[in-house]
Formats: sequence, C-alpha cells, structure tokens
Amino acid sequence: MLNFSILTLLTLASSEAFSPSSLKSPSAFLADSQLFSTAESSTDDILKPNYDIEPIPLRIGHGFDIHRMAPIDEAGQPVVIGGVIIPHKDQKWTDAEGKYVEKGGIYETQLGVIAHSDGDVIYHSVVDAIFGALTLPDIGQVFQDTDPRWRGCDSSKFMEHACEVMEGYGYEIGNIDVTLILERPKVASFKPAMKENIVRLLNTTPGKVNIKARTHERLDSVGELRSLSCHVVLTLTRK
Repeated sequence: MLNFSILTLLTLASSEAFSPSSLKSPSAFLADSQLFSTAESSTDDILKPNYDIEPIPLRIGHGFDIHRMAPIDEAGQPVVIGGVIIPHKDQKWTDAEGKYVEKGGIYETQLGVIAHSDGDVIYHSVVDAIFGALTLPDIGQVFQDTDPRWRGCDSSKFMEHACEVMEGYGYEIGNIDVTLILERPKVASFKPAMKENIVRLLNTTPGKVNIKARTHERLDSVGELRSLSCHVVLTLTRK
C-alpha cells in the first residue's frame, strides 16, 4: 500500500508526478507556499486508508457537484467551469428571496458562483470521481470548505493533486464522461477549452474525455439560474 499523506497537498502547485520516494519533508512542504503553510494533523492520513487498494485492472468512479449562482457582486467571483471563465450578457436570474426585486421576480444581472473555492463544478466532480474510484474520501473531506487555505483556490490545483494520487496508485484515465447541467449562460462554444484543460491536467488524450451540457428545462433552482450542477463518470485503468 502506498504511503500517502495529506502533506502531499502542500505540493499542489508542482507538476512533478507523485511517487513515494519523491515526498519532501514536512519542513520543505511548509516552505513551498504560504497558501499551504499549515496542515491539520487530524487529516494527515486521509489519503492513506488502513486497507489495501487492490491493483484491479479497471475502476469506475462517479462525481457530483452543485453550486449556487447569484449576482456577481453577491457571489464575489465569476462563473468558472472546466477552468474557463464564462463571459456572458445579463441573465434573467430568479430572485427567490426578494433581495433585489419582488420575491420570485426576475432580476437581470451578470452571474457569479457562490463557493469557498472558485466553484468549478466540472473540476470538483472529476476530482470526486477519481477519489471515489480509488475508494478514498470525498473531495469535501480532503479539501474542506472550512479550511481558509482553499478560499478562492483555483480548482486546477485540486485536479493536479488528484492526478498525482491516481498515478501514485498506479492508475491512469480510461475515459471521462462529463454532464454539465445549467440553464444559462450558454457554454457550447467553451467546451473545447474545457476539454483541453482536463486533458492537460490529467495527462490523458482527447479521445478519452467527453463533455456534454444540457439545460434543466426551467425546472427548480438550476432552471431559475440560481444554481448549476455536474455529473462525472470515469474509469481508471492500470498503467
């Protein structure tokens, strides 16, 4: 069983592939970046389960994420999906709480995503699917939304870390199927860039990554532009 530690999180900005022999000492990790300057001792072994992760030929993972959307001034950050900032004209957002117009009325506004990190639903779902396929804790346990280190964090760092963990356990991407669900803004023209980002971050090829996007037929919070969500199914194969 590989000797993973949460201290590997402190090298998220590094592009070096993970291997147990390449682990730095705790003091070296702490010097790498102020962002990752503290590590909670209670989660040191979160990616080192007390059971063997058997080297089976094929593993399947599923990931899901959902985030609220709100006027960008309230959200404090733009809509970022698959590592791409989505520019858009003012959208017809439903003000369910009556903050800006009559309760339940339509408020035309630029949208942003409310989240502890950058709220990238594709990246978060992919990371969760990788961890799930490896029988590891979910993304919310590894990158807790109460941890100030991850506030506003670029979720590509989570992807890089998940890739290191995957490769460290001897796996690579078999294929990835993404289903993005949002009413607006439209994202069709941005899907190639999203795909390119996933391919690059996970050291895979275009023929193994698919991105689909659909609306929610004006139903519930997604249909009212108050949220967006994503499902990811992927396979991991032995290297």
